[in-house]
Amino acid sequence: MKATITRKVSIQRTARVMQMEGIFDVPPSPESEESWEVDLPIEARPWKIGMIVGPSGCGKTTVARELFGSDIVGGYQWPHDKSVLDGFPADMPIKEITGCLSSVGFSSPPAWLRPFHVLSNGQQFRVTIARALADNKPLTVVDEFTSVVDRTVAQIGSHAIAKAVRKSGNRFIAVSCHYDIIDWLQPDWIFEPATLAFTWRSVQPRPKITMQIRRVHRSTWGIFKKHHYLTADINSASHCYCGFIDDTPVMFFAVLSFPHPQRPGWRFHRAVCMPDFQGCGISTAFTDWIGALYRASGKPVFATTSNPALVHHLARSRLWNMTKIPSLTSGNAGKGGRVGSFGGTQRMSSSFEYVGQPNSGGFNISTMPI
Repeated sequence: MKATITRKVSIQRTARVMQMEGIFDVPPSPESEESWEVDLPIEARPWKIGMIVGPSGCGKTTVARELFGSDIVGGYQWPHDKSVLDGFPADMPIKEITGCLSSVGFSSPPAWLRPFHVLSNGQQFRVTIARALADNKPLTVVDEFTSVVDRTVAQIGSHAIAKAVRKSGNRFIAVSCHYDIIDWLQPDWIFEPATLAFTWRSVQPRPKITMQIRRVHRSTWGIFKKHHYLTADINSASHCYCGFIDDTPVMFFAVLSFPHPQRPGWRFHRAVCMPDFQGCGISTAFTDWIGALYRASGKPVFATTSNPALVHHLARSRLWNMTKIPSLTSGNAGKGGRVGSFGGTQRMSSSFEYVGQPNSGGFNISTMPI
């Protein structure tokens, strides 16, 4: 794909323009002109993700519009007083919508119920990408990719989006001024308009994340409870754990004793990953770690969940055995209909038992690479 792109703009030599010319010794000119000789050999080999990157003003958007104009994602008309779910195509089943949201690392059912305009910048970013992918176009191009979000959100969100795109049959191009997302997005090629350099890349693993897990007081739940999809309650007998990345609390896990008459053991009670850190494997790694830790007690460990991403992981994992296929269940409700388990009431859920190796590394603190 080759193109010569030229942009000319007429300049009106107003008093201020002439003053600037004199101060900075800029030669007078009736017009401004920029040109790019673009050579993108992107049909030379298969690819899934591309990236146009460079500093502001280098011509990223101009090149993207010239070459991929019809595929650039614009703004969506999100309903002001309805949930983001209602902003997806009317004929799209709810299971596909929630799956699309989860695939980009936005696995927070409480946030799914909110209108788009009340979401955080990071959540709006992920929802917009999910909505674009829902159109199932052969090519999706996103300008100003990650420009308005925190850099942690940008990196982890880029990784989640890359996974979703690579699982699809379509292509994706990110147009961005940020180089810090390259190792997380892992594009197959990069074009830099500032130098007209084009580079093929081999896809590499994303950077490692190190999470420290600590045993915490149940009051820590207060940081996470608004993000839980069932209830803000927590059992006072819970064993509680929190995962930290650079001293930032990113995930909470609570476990309860399970006094079954035949097989007494442990059951998962609460699990929440902060929205900004969803999509990079923290929840699944933490779940496996807790399963191994409590299996070391010699008692069975059970989990019931309706989170689509977690169900998918546990169903595929050799560490877990599905004991109940996805079905509608009443769960274990406490007084007043409150939910007292890792699961909940009247929802589609699946149950699992941990069958992997135990880990007797201790209950107080651990460091986990993800």
